[in-house]
Amino acid sequence: MTAAADLRVGLVGYGLAGSVFHAPLIAATEGLTLDTVVTSNPERQAQARAEYPDIRTVQGADELFARADELDLIVIASPNKTHVPLATTALKAGLPVVVDKPVAGTAAEARQLADLAEARGLLLSVFQNRRWDNDFLTLRALLDEGELGDVWRFESRFERWRPQPKGGWRESGDPAEIGGLLYDLGSHVVDQALTLFGPAASVYAEADVRRPGAEIDDDTFLAITHTSGVRSHLYASATTAQLGPRFRVLGSKAGYVKYGLDPQEAALREGERPGTAAGWGREPESLWGRLGSGESPVTGGGSPVPTLPGDYPAYYAAVARALTDGGTNPVTALEAAAALDVLEAARRSALDGVAVKL
Repeated sequence: MTAAADLRVGLVGYGLAGSVFHAPLIAATEGLTLDTVVTSNPERQAQARAEYPDIRTVQGADELFARADELDLIVIASPNKTHVPLATTALKAGLPVVVDKPVAGTAAEARQLADLAEARGLLLSVFQNRRWDNDFLTLRALLDEGELGDVWRFESRFERWRPQPKGGWRESGDPAEIGGLLYDLGSHVVDQALTLFGPAASVYAEADVRRPGAEIDDDTFLAITHTSGVRSHLYASATTAQLGPRFRVLGSKAGYVKYGLDPQEAALREGERPGTAAGWGREPESLWGRLGSGESPVTGGGSPVPTLPGDYPAYYAAVARALTDGGTNPVTALEAAAALDVLEAARRSALDGVAVKL
C-alpha cells in the first residue's frame, strides 16, 4: 500500500541495475513508493508487475515525463549513454533525479548537470552504492579511530573470473556506450579512494583487452597519488583467475586486509530484500578482515576485525530525507565529476603510457 505522504518514484530501466538494485531498495525505503517502471522489454515489464503489483509499467521515458506532475523523483538506471539526456529532461521537467554511476561520460557533462540542478533548485544524486559496502564501512571506522596510523598505501580490488565475454552494451567497443571496466567497476573503486583519502594529484593507468572477442578494457589498473600523500592502487578486472584481497591498507601503525565481496548484491540477486531478511548485510566471522603488523593474515597474523553490516538501504533513506527534511545529498554530482576527472585521466594515461597530473 502507498502512504499518502510517500514520494512517488519513476524508475527508468529494469535490467540489472533497475531490477536488482534500485527497485528493491526504493520499495524498502520508508517514505518512497515505486510508482512507475520504464522498460520496453515485455518480459521485464511482466517481471516488474509480478514483483510490485501496484506499479505502472510504460515502454518509454516520454510516457513517464508526460506525467511529471504526478511524480516526485526520477531514478535513471538505463544504459550509460542515456544518463545525461534523461537526467537533463527530468531536471528541466522540475523533477529531482538519482542517476546510476557513472553519471556521465565526462566530468564536464557531470558538472553541467550539477549546474542545471542547482539552477532549478533540485536534488541530483549519484548512486554510488559501494560507499555502503560492509568492508568500506569497516575500513572507514578503523581510519576514524586511528587504528592504522598514517595511511601510506590503499589497495582495492574489484576482480572477477569471466574468461568469456558476456556481450551487451557494458562490453561494447563503441565509445558512445561508455562501456568497459574502467568506467564500470572503476567508478566504484575510484569513488571509494577519493571518499577515503581526498582529491587526486596524479593518475597512472594500464587498461588491457585480454579475452578473445572482447572489444573494450577488461583488465585495468590505476595508481592515484592523492594530494594527502596517500597512494591508491586500484584493480578492476574480469580476467583474474586467483582473486586478491578486496582491501589491503598499509599504515604507519598497522595494516588491514579484507577478502571477499560485500554480500548485499548476491542477496538482492537471490531475491532477498532489506527489512524482510534477517541479518541484512552481515557476513560470517570466517570472512572478517584482520588488523595487525609484521605478519601475513593468511598465516594467522593480526587480529580479526568484526565487519560492520553493509547498508545499501541507507542511500535511499538519505535521498528521502534530502527531499523531505532538507537532509544532505548522499552523493553529489560534483563528487561524481571528481571521480570522472580521474577516469578520464586514467584513459589518457593508459593510451600514452605516462602519468597524468590533475
